[in-house]
Amino acid sequence: MALPTLVLIGAGGHCRSCMDVIALEGRYGIAGIVGLSEERGTQVLGQVVSHVDEDLPGLIAQGHAFLITIGQIGAPGRRRELFERLKARGATFATVISPRSYVSSHARISEGTIVMHHALVNASASVGVNCIINSKSLVEHDAVIGDHVHVATTAVVNGGTVIGEDSFIGSGAVLKEYVTLPSGSFVKANAIYKG
Repeated sequence: MALPTLVLIGAGGHCRSCMDVIALEGRYGIAGIVGLSEERGTQVLGQVVSHVDEDLPGLIAQGHAFLITIGQIGAPGRRRELFERLKARGATFATVISPRSYVSSHARISEGTIVMHHALVNASASVGVNCIINSKSLVEHDAVIGDHVHVATTAVVNGGTVIGEDSFIGSGAVLKEYVTLPSGSFVKANAIYKG
């Protein structure tokens, strides 16, 4: 039986990491990659960058699911803009969870979010739409991760913490338990956030 098809939006380094998780999860076949016009025809891990932004309406009409695979450090607003534009056109988004991660059956992971290898999302945690829960990061019990948030590699979000939407938590950062991080925050790598 054929796998559901997935279109990736973004052809850089984060796309490569996402492709590895998608392949290991085995739930989707990749139907194409949307990149910049100058990237069209190039390859990402053997998959051709086959489309550009102008092709998105046609890809939506074909019934593919989508995953935004551009990173967030350089362009946090771009991820949100793409997600909202595609949703307004009726697109559906995949939720991708590495089988090498642990997500509690009592946690909630929303659409368009990817949970990368060796990440942990514990009981009663909630992760919003279009998020990146990156490799080896920890989202503890009862934490609330807003929409369009990137929790970078090895970052620790302790229990009961609330992260506002459009935030970036740098690699190795630690957020103290039960603090609230305002929307649009940028927490530097290895920082300790105590509120």
